[in-house]
Amino acid sequence: MRSGMGWALLGSELSVLFRRLRTWAMLIALAAVPILIAVAVKLSSRPTAPGRGPLFLDRITQNGLFVAVTALVVCVPLFLPLTVGVVAGDTIAGEANLGTLRYLLIAPAGRIRLLLVKYAGAVAFCCAATATVAASGALAGVVLFPVGPVTLLSGDTISVGESALRSLLIAAYITVSLLGLSAIGLLISTPVGAMAATIVLSVVSQVLDNLPQLEWLHPWLFSHHWLSFADLLRQPISWTSFGENALLQAGYIAVCGALAYAKFSNKDVLS
Repeated sequence: MRSGMGWALLGSELSVLFRRLRTWAMLIALAAVPILIAVAVKLSSRPTAPGRGPLFLDRITQNGLFVAVTALVVCVPLFLPLTVGVVAGDTIAGEANLGTLRYLLIAPAGRIRLLLVKYAGAVAFCCAATATVAASGALAGVVLFPVGPVTLLSGDTISVGESALRSLLIAAYITVSLLGLSAIGLLISTPVGAMAATIVLSVVSQVLDNLPQLEWLHPWLFSHHWLSFADLLRQPISWTSFGENALLQAGYIAVCGALAYAKFSNKDVLS
């Protein structure tokens, strides 16, 4: 009975999340990024010099499959954290502001289940956001540029089908990278918090990660591995960076989840 209630609550959460105009506006904005990149490169009168602009930008004219990867690189530092911060930071705080949080807690769902459902909704948005960028980039690349076998960073050449799979792996890597930020957003959101705080923390983490004086701190920052997916573009694939990133994000999920529950369980939101 309780299990069925949990799934019903999750279904309701996902339905509300993906019926919001704000959610679709953010997804459309993310989809526009790779299209703008592809159009700008297509209309450019001169090719991009190697080393100029985002990673892989100079390869787009040679192979349209690089549009998706380049767009993901562009979106990771700001656009994806911005949209994820809006959703994750509003998980509990949004219900509190609307006055619906007390009714959710009066129902026999339990605070732990409610936190898990809210976090699952944020994770679902992470998946949707990265998938939107990757799909839009792939479509724009196919339409505007030639598509063929891809030369990896290791010098090996793979087929179009395998390169599409590598793009999906990169999207999955970035999705995992955003799970720690989602957990931080959940923590800040219990019971009242600002979406902006989650976004600011993502920026601060990236700034700190670029300061050589704080090199000792870098491995502990949730954004440290956000752009370390180059191993997925080598032959054979090395899963080291993927595993390190997943372990780091799991640590943030565990710590922030525990702190969020500690705050949420001791807070009177029913009076």
